[in-house]
Amino acid sequence: MIYAFLATGFEEVEALGPIDVCRRAGLTVKTVSITDELTVVGAHGVGIVADSMFDDNDYFDADMLFLPGGMPGATNLDAHAGLRKVILAHHEAGKALAAICAAPLVYGNLGLTQGKKMTCYPGFEQYLTGADYTASLVERDGLMFTGKGPAAALALGYAIVEHFCGKATADQLRQGMMYQYIK
Repeated sequence: MIYAFLATGFEEVEALGPIDVCRRAGLTVKTVSITDELTVVGAHGVGIVADSMFDDNDYFDADMLFLPGGMPGATNLDAHAGLRKVILAHHEAGKALAAICAAPLVYGNLGLTQGKKMTCYPGFEQYLTGADYTASLVERDGLMFTGKGPAAALALGYAIVEHFCGKATADQLRQGMMYQYIK
């Protein structure tokens, strides 16, 4: 199970791109609103109806936690005390974390970036305390997956699929989604 957390002001393509790719691969992805409503409005005014509310899950079945970026979405994620506790417990259990764009700042503010190769939206690397900032489109270091920004949405999804389902499945999805035509 992958939990994708939605906060007011999230970057729509950064949330939906990886979620779509993962679901195409047969992975279970549950969207979670950290707001007071199931419908969460993104940075560009698109409302997305989440699968559940934050307090309706226990997260023990989580294989990965995913944070989409966008502003103020990333700072809203960072300000949510319950989410911060879930992330720390998940990390302590040795499970995978993913974030894109500005959202890796949450992991940095929790002290989870030390010694990790990471990427994020330019200007947010200052929050990745002790990380090796690579500026790559997508970066994976062990169980930490990060994407640079909106253009990395599908690539991050493929990296997650490759981790859980293998390279052949990720390659098949890239082919079926015509990813090879992106220059």
